[in-house]
Amino acid sequence: MNTLKTTLLASVAALCAVGAASADGTIAYFASASQNGFSQATFEGIQAAAAGRGYDAEMLDGQFDAALQYAQIEDALASGRFVGMIIAPNDSVGITGAVEQAVAEGVPIGTVLFPVGPDLNSLEPQVEGLTVTAASPPVAGATVQAEAVVAHCADLDPCNVVIIIGARIFPFDNLRLETFEAVLGQHENIEVVAVGEGYYSPDPSLQAMTDILQSNPEVDVVLSNADQHLVGVEIALESAGMDLAEVYLSGGGAAAIAIEAIREGRWDATLAYFPRTMGALAMEQIANAIEGEPVTHAINMDEAGPIEAMIDRAVLDANPEFVGEWEQ
Repeated sequence: MNTLKTTLLASVAALCAVGAASADGTIAYFASASQNGFSQATFEGIQAAAAGRGYDAEMLDGQFDAALQYAQIEDALASGRFVGMIIAPNDSVGITGAVEQAVAEGVPIGTVLFPVGPDLNSLEPQVEGLTVTAASPPVAGATVQAEAVVAHCADLDPCNVVIIIGARIFPFDNLRLETFEAVLGQHENIEVVAVGEGYYSPDPSLQAMTDILQSNPEVDVVLSNADQHLVGVEIALESAGMDLAEVYLSGGGAAAIAIEAIREGRWDATLAYFPRTMGALAMEQIANAIEGEPVTHAINMDEAGPIEAMIDRAVLDANPEFVGEWEQ
């Protein structure tokens, strides 16, 4: 872990010393959606590390569309423009065929945020020849989040919990939801009163939470996998006249807005994914593969970030310089 952090810092420092990337080649970043703040922050990390190693980087907009992203990889391979590729998969299983095509053509390709393959919890390459996976295993992170809720609910009976996930159509969101429910379901005092979908955006989250509160006005915890969701949830709770200090709010992503909210005492926790760090570490391994250097094939972002992945007020008090790696 220390070696990875040192490499990241070195690459960022190199960016400051390089006026422009050399013509050694361009790395393609297949974003899940380019307008998404998390994707943009990941690309910033890729750009920084790429420039430090003498490469350009280009982001392609996947528009949260799995079929489009698959076609983009095929088109990019046909163009011959890219010497390496990094993908944030919209369909971690369905994209496998496109990844295999890249490997067959000798183009180093890695994945960020989620593994490529049927096992979302395995960071080791599930496609033979995949260069690197830089991600956070969904079950491990969701378990930590849920266990923090269990600790908060210890003296509450009942403890009414609302879960807001991204969307049930995403396998990784279903896996997180199943993990949340499995951990919380072991405790008789905890009741999951509702599950809503926030689609990684404040507005749908606001609507979902508003609807939930109409049927479930007594809420002790809102557990979510995305900070964007809590932005909408917070508005819904305030509009319902609820005291935020009385509700445990846990998000995901460690966006700058979440870090500020935790420091101010409005939110309680967020599970970080460190997108800039993640992008930079993945890029370093792609560059290593291109240049014939040793490659780290699996990078666990729960361990490779600049601070602890499960962030609460105590963690922030110990790391006063941390501001979050992306805007929601």
